[in-house]
Amino acid sequence: MNQSSTFLFRILFALPFVVFGIMHLMNAEKMGGMVPSYFPGGGVFWVYLVGVCFLLSALGLIVNKFAKEAGYLLAFVLLVLLLTIHLPGVLAGNSGSLGGLLKDFSLMSAALFISNYSKG
Repeated sequence: MNQSSTFLFRILFALPFVVFGIMHLMNAEKMGGMVPSYFPGGGVFWVYLVGVCFLLSALGLIVNKFAKEAGYLLAFVLLVLLLTIHLPGVLAGNSGSLGGLLKDFSLMSAALFISNYSKG
């Protein structure tokens, strides 16, 4: 794969996480209720933290600076979301949670793939 197509694929993968990060920062109060009660510090803090992680990961992938670390950070955040938000919903019988679980699993896998093949 040539350098320009790799750059394009990293950009296309990272751009939605810019939007997700901004959405987390703009809607933290509304999204805070989705955070499990056993997380310390209140839900809003964790929503902000995830939003910042999404933005930092996207930035790292876009500028190809610390892209490997950015991809691993993104994969870790998605794994935490998968295990704490979506999996309990699936186990509780919420049919909408399965789509979120599969989406985050796919995105996590792609982030790991990008991390393993990134040099920066």
